[in-house]
Amino acid sequence: MQKTPILTTGLTGLVGSRIAKMLGDKFEFFNMDLTVGVDITDKNKIEKFVKEHPAKVMIHLAAYTDVNGAFEQTDNKEGLCYQVNVVGTKNIAEICKENNIYFIHISTGLVFSGTKTDFYIETDIKDPIEWYGQTKAWAEDEVEKILNHYAIARIDYPFRAQFEAKPDIVAKTKQGLSDGTLYPQFSDMIITPTYIDDIARAIDTMIEKQPQGIYQLNGSTSLSTYELAKKVATAFGFDPTTVKEGSLVEYLKTTSRPYQKTMKMSNEKIQRELGIKPMTIDEALEDIKQQLN
Repeated sequence: MQKTPILTTGLTGLVGSRIAKMLGDKFEFFNMDLTVGVDITDKNKIEKFVKEHPAKVMIHLAAYTDVNGAFEQTDNKEGLCYQVNVVGTKNIAEICKENNIYFIHISTGLVFSGTKTDFYIETDIKDPIEWYGQTKAWAEDEVEKILNHYAIARIDYPFRAQFEAKPDIVAKTKQGLSDGTLYPQFSDMIITPTYIDDIARAIDTMIEKQPQGIYQLNGSTSLSTYELAKKVATAFGFDPTTVKEGSLVEYLKTTSRPYQKTMKMSNEKIQRELGIKPMTIDEALEDIKQQLN
């Protein structure tokens, strides 16, 4: 069976490499990054690569995702965070428009402030409180302004069975439990972690159906990082009582960087429109256990 060509950025990262693994039998991915001479902040380089690799779909995963590093660049539009997240996205969106390419842009719930106590939905007004979230909000704005054939896919705290190059929140928690170095986990900070295998399945559906608009691909469980750590402990045979309880409110007294406090992300829209039901955290941890056995 001939594979369908797909243009990508960021395919070697935590999320992208799993997408490549899970969908590699179906699609031939052409990845734009520095190893093939493509700097996404240089529009001419993107244009040349796209002309040499004709495809009807682009998946844009590449981003500057170091939130602490981004905070240090606050208001610096010459900094790497702004250049990659905003300028890079704008360049790719313009090339996709010129070449009639369907654009799947990976974004984040951190375009929101985390002050809403109810679930965030796709139509909520973006109100980022730090530089990473601000650059990703601007990137979404560029996609919406330039294109009329796109999907913006929001994810948060992506995790998977194994990726040694960049440990995710579950891997870091397991390691901390294993060697006794796990910091106290916040009981007053809510997140909605996203299982990367679910992301890959959602991307597969998006390539096929080419929906239009913003979709939140987050998992089906919102919980505190303290609750998450206890679930990880239980799932992987550690004593959950060793997880110490911490407080975001107290921690914020020691840092100038703002943190989103309540990031409950609804995935009802992708269930309703695309027939995708992301796993609960318990289901995802069980799936990871099966993969690692």
